Amino acid sequence: VCSRAMASKTPVGFIGLGNMGNPMAKNLVKHGYPVIAYDVFPEACKEFQDLGAQVTDSPADVAERADRIITMLPSSPNAKEVYTGANGILKKVKKGSLLIDSSTIDPAVSKELAKAVEKMGAVFMDAPVSGGVGAARAGNLTFMVGGVEQEFDAAKELLTCMGSNVVYCGEVGTGQAAKICNNMLLAISMIGTAEAMNLGIRLGLDPKLLAKILNMSSGRCWSSDTYNPVPGVMEGVPSANNYQGGFGTTLMAKDLGLAQISATNTKTPVPLGSQAHQIYRMMCAKGYALKDFSAVFQFLREEEAL
Repeated sequence: VCSRAMASKTPVGFIGLGNMGNPMAKNLVKHGYPVIAYDVFPEACKEFQDLGAQVTDSPADVAERADRIITMLPSSPNAKEVYTGANGILKKVKKGSLLIDSSTIDPAVSKELAKAVEKMGAVFMDAPVSGGVGAARAGNLTFMVGGVEQEFDAAKELLTCMGSNVVYCGEVGTGQAAKICNNMLLAISMIGTAEAMNLGIRLGLDPKLLAKILNMSSGRCWSSDTYNPVPGVMEGVPSANNYQGGFGTTLMAKDLGLAQISATNTKTPVPLGSQAHQIYRMMCAKGYALKDFSAVFQFLREEEAL
């Protein structure tokens, strides 16, 4: 707390104010950092104007006004565009700037961006997050950070405003590697939880009782005890709100695709990860793309009726 109070409150750029970026940037504002914001959708910036943030017209404009920038973007192509596009960060980046990418993208793309940033005399770190929208709001995210170790403390100063766990993983790309592995496991465990809950309900068990038993037994996992996919079992989770908000099915399918690419490149067998990828791709094709990934429970219920 003392070090944070003494930290220099120079402006911080924030690019990407979606479901995750919005609460993350708000936590920077709460900690006293002047935020210079940009989002491809201007309406996403209005709230930040009301909070006193400066809003710019492009990522390049953010780089012109801030030498510490955090990006939170949906995919690898978005990240490439924001960093290296016609109006990208690298058009106006200052030497010595610290650029932290909290998107979940292909580790190879992170390495590619790091090289381009390094040529401009700036520093790039990948710092994808885990914890979802609830943790983003509460400032309890976990950041997995890859990059030059000497720069980790400078990145940590900002990241601890948004997360309770900031872990150094190694060189650029290792943060992404950790995130991809985590999300592959998360997808598998969510599908497993949904299958077990669905089977128990069909066998006549009360879903709240079954969840309670699972959570005091060896089947317990984050998907069962913190983010249960069955409507009515827990409050404050997407399954209690028609699977709105949270972590979208299309994003989970994207992350599982990244895991598949990495598995292919490293000749790693991931049979359950591959099956999870197919399930989430099917969900996207059947109208679940914008619903939270825990909607796999609803998807399985509908599939069984066919």
